[in-house]
Amino acid sequence: MGDVANSSIEFHPKPQQQREAPHAGGFGCTLAELRSLMELRGAEALQKVQETYGDVGGLCRRLKTSPTEGLADNTNDLEKRRQIYGQNFIPPKQPKTFLQLVWEALQDVTLIILEVAAIVSLGLSFYAPPGEESEACGNVSSGAEDEGEAEAGWIEGAAILLSVICVVLVTAFNDWSKEKQFRGLQSRIEQEQKFTVIRNGQLLQVPVAALVVGDIAQVKYGDLLPADGVLIQGNDLKIDESSLTGESDHVRKSADKDPMLLSGTHVMEGSGRMVVTAVGVNSQTGIIFTLLGAGGEEEEKKDKKGKQQDGAMESSQTKAKKQDGAVAMEMQPLKSAEGGEMEEREKKKANVPKKEKSVLQGKLTKLAVQIGKAGLVMSAITVIILVLYFVIEAFVVEGRAWLAECTPVYVQYFVKFFIIGVTVLVVAVPEGLPLAVTISLAYSVKKMMRDNNLVRHLDACETMGNATAICSDKTGTLTTNRMTVVQSHLGDTHYKEVPAPSALTPKILDLLVHAISINSAYTTKILPPEKEGALPRQVGNKTECALLGFVLDLKRDFQPVREQIPEDKLYKVYTFNSVRKSMSTVIRTPDGGFRLFSKGASEILLKKCTNILNSNGEPRSFRPRDRDDMVKKVIEPMACDGLRTICIAYRDFSAAQEPDWDDENEVVGDLTCIAVVGIEDPVRPEVPEAIRKCQRAGITVRMVTGDNINTARAIAAKCGIIQPGEDFLCLEGKEFNRRIRNEKGEIEQERLDKVWPKLRVLARSSPTDKHTLVKGIIDSNTGEQRQVVAVTGDGTNDGPALKKADVGFAMGIAGTDVAKEASDIILTDDNFTSIVKAVMWGRNVYDSISKFLQFQLTVNVVAVIVAFTGACITQDSPLKAVQMLWVNLIMDTFASLALATEPPTESLLLRKPYGRDKPLISRTMMKNILGHAVYQLTIIFTLLFVGELFFDIDSGRNAPLHSPPSEHYTIIFNTFVMMQLFNEINARKIHGERNIFHGIFGNPIFCTIVLGTFAIQVIATIPTSQLKCLKEAGHGPGKDEVTDEELAEGEEEIDHAERELRRGQILWFRGLNRIQTQMEVVSTFKRSGSFQGAVRRRSSVLSQLHDVTNLSTPTHVILSAANPTSAAGNPGGESIP
Repeated sequence: MGDVANSSIEFHPKPQQQREAPHAGGFGCTLAELRSLMELRGAEALQKVQETYGDVGGLCRRLKTSPTEGLADNTNDLEKRRQIYGQNFIPPKQPKTFLQLVWEALQDVTLIILEVAAIVSLGLSFYAPPGEESEACGNVSSGAEDEGEAEAGWIEGAAILLSVICVVLVTAFNDWSKEKQFRGLQSRIEQEQKFTVIRNGQLLQVPVAALVVGDIAQVKYGDLLPADGVLIQGNDLKIDESSLTGESDHVRKSADKDPMLLSGTHVMEGSGRMVVTAVGVNSQTGIIFTLLGAGGEEEEKKDKKGKQQDGAMESSQTKAKKQDGAVAMEMQPLKSAEGGEMEEREKKKANVPKKEKSVLQGKLTKLAVQIGKAGLVMSAITVIILVLYFVIEAFVVEGRAWLAECTPVYVQYFVKFFIIGVTVLVVAVPEGLPLAVTISLAYSVKKMMRDNNLVRHLDACETMGNATAICSDKTGTLTTNRMTVVQSHLGDTHYKEVPAPSALTPKILDLLVHAISINSAYTTKILPPEKEGALPRQVGNKTECALLGFVLDLKRDFQPVREQIPEDKLYKVYTFNSVRKSMSTVIRTPDGGFRLFSKGASEILLKKCTNILNSNGEPRSFRPRDRDDMVKKVIEPMACDGLRTICIAYRDFSAAQEPDWDDENEVVGDLTCIAVVGIEDPVRPEVPEAIRKCQRAGITVRMVTGDNINTARAIAAKCGIIQPGEDFLCLEGKEFNRRIRNEKGEIEQERLDKVWPKLRVLARSSPTDKHTLVKGIIDSNTGEQRQVVAVTGDGTNDGPALKKADVGFAMGIAGTDVAKEASDIILTDDNFTSIVKAVMWGRNVYDSISKFLQFQLTVNVVAVIVAFTGACITQDSPLKAVQMLWVNLIMDTFASLALATEPPTESLLLRKPYGRDKPLISRTMMKNILGHAVYQLTIIFTLLFVGELFFDIDSGRNAPLHSPPSEHYTIIFNTFVMMQLFNEINARKIHGERNIFHGIFGNPIFCTIVLGTFAIQVIATIPTSQLKCLKEAGHGPGKDEVTDEELAEGEEEIDHAERELRRGQILWFRGLNRIQTQMEVVSTFKRSGSFQGAVRRRSSVLSQLHDVTNLSTPTHVILSAANPTSAAGNPGGESIP
């Protein structure tokens, strides 16, 4: 990246430097020259090349490269080119810093309300009202004037702020790790994208970022061009430039008409070689991205949240890039302003499907909004009731006037009510939901990597769990894609295995070897095995590899033939495409004539054959009757064995009768058949089991293939897609179209609805048929719910079907760049079993969210009702704001982590898909939520209203402002949290299973979180009195140390103790104390004992008070109250010092 930054200085040299640039770099072209060249199109561009360089060869010479040998693989030279012409890399947007993410998390409305409330509360707790409070403020102020309690007043505000900080940090950290994961994923996708270049005469696969200006790149069908270039030599090359120009028609490219190839465009047909002339920010796509970069920043401000997912997920070709402002200003836009607009429009269009919410996100958003509204209403009602109750009681019932000096006290009350209201809102809003979804998806995506699923769009993972239909390719997905020729028909003989070379006439053998070697892409090769004993490596198109393998099996070699007739000597090439289903190559013969070799699907090519070679290698006529005979005796038996049949043919043209090469039907006709071969592509051993799992999980698997119907049916039966005795359809593309189209040739949904439910195999299908089928299934309304369709594809023309499907799977190995670009998930091993894993993970995500929801909603329902009723009946929420925030933290963050990381199990594949319309909360879940809520509320209300009787403690209800925490409410809080904790274990099962502990130790994260939460809860609520050191520190002087002079202090000590107690208890205690003292005095005088006895007893009462204070338990009070006389009546019971 540093290099790009440095080289950006050289990107736009000043005019006087421009002349020096070639000398500085030693190249004959400046950067600006090449950029202006690439902005031209068609004839204009060709003219410019001819005027400036003579021809493309001249351009290559100026760039110091060879059209055939490529660049020398010299590190210094490559580095120099990068310095002068830039790197093939468009710098991505800077990721957000952690502080920016913290700032974003702080924007949350609920958190802002809490922050304000906490700050007000803090401020008021430090504000000491002037002078002594008058009695006129009533019992309202009773707690506030005691400094001991006032000192504790700040704790609540501070704790709320602390909780807010916790929540913010957790959210920011999650966002940050999510962003990091996406960037990792992005770079992995980019690293996997490689391109074929020629260096030192060798074909090399280099990462796209390593391309430099002057490289000679091999362009072939299905490529996404990674840089701008000029075509040196091309065969039937057609490019889809719609991503740049918006024109949907394919543009034919040739070295003598329109040689300009642009980055970001797709090769739809043909092959060729180009010299790279512009890379990275200087390529046409790079320039547009740079221009978009300026607009992208403003857009980003509008759209903070959604962007960060999309930006990271878009692939390297569609990421919005930021560039240095100065560079952006100097860069000239495309010659056609329209092009730039189109690109922007295209970008927006391309982004639309990604912005669309997935099934689960849609349901969750709806739910969260509903819950939020309910929470808001509840909290508003709570605040209103509290305020009214307080105002009516203080100013109407007790008839007090509002005094100026009382204002701070009243304001503190209102702040307290407001905090209670906000607390209800905080608990009601399940802000843990987005967190749970993110954690669950991120966790799944990470684990799916191990299962060979590279997820490009997060929501695809979860959509896959709802899939009801999978339309799969055959070759490479269901089969191993290692093809071999196993049967052949040569010279009127049907061979069931590869024939011995001696069994064939030399003429046939020679023709066959030439036809196969020349009429296949020269990039297709068979290389020696990497390890000894392994199979030879097949590189390139697998069908062609099978044919080349057949040549090798016949003890001949294809390489000498190719060296004799190199690729640039080929006269004309009709490359394979899905319409032709054949490939033909024309070469010049030594006598000046032409020979055409053709290969393709046997039933298509045999119709074009009028002759066939007999056993002597002489052509004999081949009539339609012979053809039908051949189909019955050769092709059908091969197809029924699951073989793919390919016909190989040729035709000679004399020098005098050169045809019009553009009239393809005329050229590829009147052929002579050399051979028909049967190619076997064995079914992957694990596929039948995977398909069985899919069927058990309620997913219909359909095979869509370009193969012959018999081959397709044989493979489908081997895979288990079709079962004997079932009612199913196997159709060919033509028949399929006939059934679904009306007289005018338009597709009718009703007709399609009659076909697709029973359709299992679609053979000889074109990509359009595949798209039609997918669209038809998705748009169909026949079932009770809309179908969710997954599609696999590898070819360029599968793009539309992959885009249309709910989840598009592209093949990582055999897939073209275009297919990968259109897909949601890339199968890195091209294997169907990986799709089943994706289904499992998808369902697991859905279940994880449901588990979390069941848990979260139980907490919400209980907490809101407790806070609301508590506040209305006792003017104070039994669960304080800080406690609620702690609950929120453990319930939201930790629980989402614990429940979202449950690993998937095979049992997920035993149920039917949920479908789009099924509510998020099932009946079982609703039953669990309500059942548990009722149980929890019963316990909590019992504790709230009669708990003090059970535990023989003082009631915590109706406590004054700033009173210290009571034991009563601590018990309620502990009970509440423990019930949630055990409910977290219940929430692990949502389908009504009995054993909730099943597999609990399989998830260490879950166990850690549950135990950790339990430990923190226990530590957080241990009363201070249990901690010995604090207890000792709090004790007053021992009873034996009290002397006469300390009596006055004793009075103060009583006050000190009183401060720690409730007002009711204090009054009761004062009365009790006076009675006790009077009784003691009377009895002492009666017995004429010394006054010291009274003092001693008085001090024992004091120490009892101390115990009450330190233990915070009123039990001693009750004892003393119950037994006042025993203390008085036993004066001589203890010795006096």
